[in-house]
Amino acid sequence: MTDVIGHLVAVGPTLSVRSKRGDLVDIAAEDVVAIKALSDAPVRTGDIRNLEHAAASGWPGVEQQWVRGWLLRFGHGSTRRANSAVPLNVYNRADVEALVDWYAARGLAPLVAAPDRLFRIPPGVPTDAENLVMTGDLPVGESDRAVTIAAGPDDEWRDLYRREVPVDVLTAVIDGEVAFATIAGAAVGRAAVTTAPDGARWVGLSAVHVLVEARRRGLARGLCSALLCWGGERGATRAYVQVLADNTAATRLYESMGFAVHHRSRYVDARSL
Repeated sequence: MTDVIGHLVAVGPTLSVRSKRGDLVDIAAEDVVAIKALSDAPVRTGDIRNLEHAAASGWPGVEQQWVRGWLLRFGHGSTRRANSAVPLNVYNRADVEALVDWYAARGLAPLVAAPDRLFRIPPGVPTDAENLVMTGDLPVGESDRAVTIAAGPDDEWRDLYRREVPVDVLTAVIDGEVAFATIAGAAVGRAAVTTAPDGARWVGLSAVHVLVEARRRGLARGLCSALLCWGGERGATRAYVQVLADNTAATRLYESMGFAVHHRSRYVDARSL
């Protein structure tokens, strides 16, 4: 006999288990001798760094520059994520002055994205927009046929999104692919597949929006599942989403889809450091 350790993602005549490496292992139910629930493995600092790198590549703005271990992103001032510096490697706090100058030259406040353990915010320094970075497994099965997926946001997608984010910011990605999903007249979302430094392929969800009059019909779930299936077809083995900590409805949706909090991130003005 042998053990299979991972996340149980499907049950029935065949059990499917997603291993730590991201491989899907199928086991006939009749061959199972015992199932034991294990506590979640602790999240290592290296895991946070790898995921943050993949996420930054999936929403990088239209201009990027490395300053030692910092990745600086500029996206016309649209969205905090596309206009902030994130520490992805070994850095020096003296580099903060360079960040301030870089963003000042572009007419923006020098925002630092500060993920847990990758950047220590000094006591008393104000923060903004705490995000939950949640991770989960990819769904098993076919995607919702009501969802159409395209390589770029068309007029309907942009109308349904209801936010003025430039197209070049939405479509930007570093060494990856992006997709835009639509449920006609009701909902839209975006996904990006990128690779972390450890080689893991991630698919990240973003820009998910359902019109108020179309909510509570399971459309967000169907749309997100379709995007995750799209990511799986392109080699992704794990998924992530970044959700504002006070967005209870979105958090509950992703929890119901099997996502859990991996770590947290906050924004801070570099001039206050």
